Amino acid sequence: MSAPLAPARPTRISLAVRDSSTMLRRNLLHARRYPSLTLNLLLTPIMLLLLFVYIFGDTMSRGIGGGGADRAEYIAYLVPGLLLMTIGSTTIGTAVSVSNDMTEGIIARFRTMAIHRGSVLVGHVIGSVLQSIASVVLVGAIAVAIGFRSTDATVVEWLAAFGLLVLFAMALTWVAVGMGLISPNAEAAGNNAMPLILLPLLSSTFVPLDAMPGWFQPIAEYQPFTPAIETLRGLLLGTEIGHNGWIAAAWCLGLAVLGYFWSAAKFNRDPK
Repeated sequence: MSAPLAPARPTRISLAVRDSSTMLRRNLLHARRYPSLTLNLLLTPIMLLLLFVYIFGDTMSRGIGGGGADRAEYIAYLVPGLLLMTIGSTTIGTAVSVSNDMTEGIIARFRTMAIHRGSVLVGHVIGSVLQSIASVVLVGAIAVAIGFRSTDATVVEWLAAFGLLVLFAMALTWVAVGMGLISPNAEAAGNNAMPLILLPLLSSTFVPLDAMPGWFQPIAEYQPFTPAIETLRGLLLGTEIGHNGWIAAAWCLGLAVLGYFWSAAKFNRDPK
């Protein structure tokens, strides 16, 4: 009678997937138990949406269109930029969460356990991307409730818009993870990540580039948010995308790669 076969040993990839799934569940449970940080960060894009629609909407639409006030047209212009701002706001919470893990001792505990080392960061990143998309859906639902419509977008354009949002969230999340790793405490992490919500204010979110002062236009144009906003705006509203799509994709991939290697180098460095 032949001897029973020994159970197959799990591969390194399967262990990494298992441990990353565990860390993802951990981060999602933290977000569910302590939702105040995410909700506070969501207030900024929601308040800006309501402020610019109901307080400044008529004036802004008159200035952009050069004719009569059309608040519905300005809502359509405004929403794509605020959706990307929502992602920037959400990832600030990621920087704070990573910093808390690094300073409260849990990472030191993880280092002594037989788990895949990179799973801690992967859990943070995937959890943050899921939270970012959920936040975008919430802000998008509010935008639809106050009048935003995207009737000209095809199914392919909707899928492309969703892919851009996910890719942008992935890129900013890896950058936010790196910011959290270099921060000595949660407060510093939040301050270090503030450019992720300030850059949309210096982009084409609220007004077109050609409506800005000439000296300021290069600042607004040559940053990651503006090409992503123009691409998303084109996909949802049928406006011209031009070269913005390729530039947005290059920014996303570049930031994701840079953030990944930066975060991995900081995380794998043994504590002093």
